[in-house]
Amino acid sequence: MPTAEIESIASHAAEFQPRRFLINGHLQTIMGNYLPRISNLPTPGAQLVEVSPATSNQISSQVLCHCHWQPENVRSSRPTAIIVHGLEGSSNSQYVVGNSNKLWRAGCNIVRMNMRNCGGTEALSPTLYHSGFSNDVLAVMNFFIAQQRLRSMSLIGYSMGGNLVLKLAGELGTTAPSELHSVVGVSPALDLGPSADALHRPYNRIYELKFLRALLNRYRRKVALFPHVYDPNLAAGIRSLRELDDRITARYSGFTGADDYYYRAAAARVIDRIAVPTLILHALDDPFVRITDESCSMIEANPNIRLVTTHHGGHCAFLAQPDADAGYDGYWAEHTLLRFLLANA
Repeated sequence: MPTAEIESIASHAAEFQPRRFLINGHLQTIMGNYLPRISNLPTPGAQLVEVSPATSNQISSQVLCHCHWQPENVRSSRPTAIIVHGLEGSSNSQYVVGNSNKLWRAGCNIVRMNMRNCGGTEALSPTLYHSGFSNDVLAVMNFFIAQQRLRSMSLIGYSMGGNLVLKLAGELGTTAPSELHSVVGVSPALDLGPSADALHRPYNRIYELKFLRALLNRYRRKVALFPHVYDPNLAAGIRSLRELDDRITARYSGFTGADDYYYRAAAARVIDRIAVPTLILHALDDPFVRITDESCSMIEANPNIRLVTTHHGGHCAFLAQPDADAGYDGYWAEHTLLRFLLANA
């Protein structure tokens, strides 16, 4: 993407203004998921990355990454972004593809990372997936830094993926690899407990039921693949995300219950330790992701983090009015994080 085009769009997208008739956070969220996207990405290369080694009684865990590499003679010097999707998303989620197209046009390398079990990879890991597997992102980052001799790496996470990349940045603190230049969380679920509880409120049940249906179907696939590990009866009668996390996630992931899981897996617990340039985008009308006052205070006290809150934007949407003459497609968060990434590359 030429510099002049980036600057033109930057002036357009400096402050978020919602698209006409999409002021409501629910409308933003729903339309953000279902508006068709056009992709001009080249065919990706598929790469499996081991994120947890095999043991004497179970196979290793691998994640599937879809990679778009710039020409080999410039590859290592170009900025590289690892994009991590949200709950029940994949490397093909619309926001992953949208960001990838912009990053590619700007000359970046892109790694579209699937979390464990996502993107049709349930057989590649004996475990479930959850919001605490930040070390999986670290394993992917270290793998590609070594494989491609990359010098400038950025992590981009949406929703649950946002929690993962922010949690990793906090855990690394001042020991982060020198190649890690920036971290971005869009609508990050960094306060897991309050967000899970908000999801269960009556006006958010449509989202919760959608997540539950997908998560329970995935659990049943894991039962079929690993019948000696998972109890199929645990899926019966679950009516909330908190109940699923208490009954299934915690049981099979080493937590004592949902509260223990939400505390230990939340980026909020370590966000004050982040030591690399970090951008957080959060809409105040996000239907279910909540950032507590305590977390906001820790974020604001950390000079390495820039928190941008908007009155509107919904969850992972931020749909602004497009301007075809300026080459602006209206995906405000994608343009905003692209400018941040390039500024810190």
